[in-house]
Amino acid sequence: MHDLQAERRTALTVRVWRTLLGVAWLIWITDLATKIWAVSSLSHRGSVKILGSLFQLNFVRNSGAAFSFAPGSTIVLSFFGIIVLIGIAYYAPSLTSKGWAVVLGLVMGGVLGNLTDRIFRGPGLLRGHVIDWMQLPHWPIFNIADSAIVVAAFISIVLTARNIPPIKKEELI
Repeated sequence: MHDLQAERRTALTVRVWRTLLGVAWLIWITDLATKIWAVSSLSHRGSVKILGSLFQLNFVRNSGAAFSFAPGSTIVLSFFGIIVLIGIAYYAPSLTSKGWAVVLGLVMGGVLGNLTDRIFRGPGLLRGHVIDWMQLPHWPIFNIADSAIVVAAFISIVLTARNIPPIKKEELI
């Protein structure tokens, strides 16, 4: 009986890691590809209206956090992103469901997307500006990585409302 429980736990851990890393990779690659496109196609032109004023493409380099909060704090935000990635790696083996694996995969992919900009884009290592390029009315300009993190927040609210805990209480100790 104990071996069966251990096997199930191992199988769940493998599924969680596959889901988490698969989602993270998909978000990271999509974010990177769209930012490369945005730099080449949007950086030297004005706003492009896709659905009138409802949805526009508008290129900006953001030195702050989401919603242009804390401009100029890129190095602090870079280290915060690294801490978030370490936290995800630490808690991922304790996840209780694939739903929470999707949440952490979305967060990991989003953090990796923006952290990649902070590491490799100008003005320098861990101080690079994040490429944002999508705009909705009355909403700051954002990117795929930002969207993934927001979607993760909504999914986590749904999972919490459905009383699906992210990790078992005994594993918090």
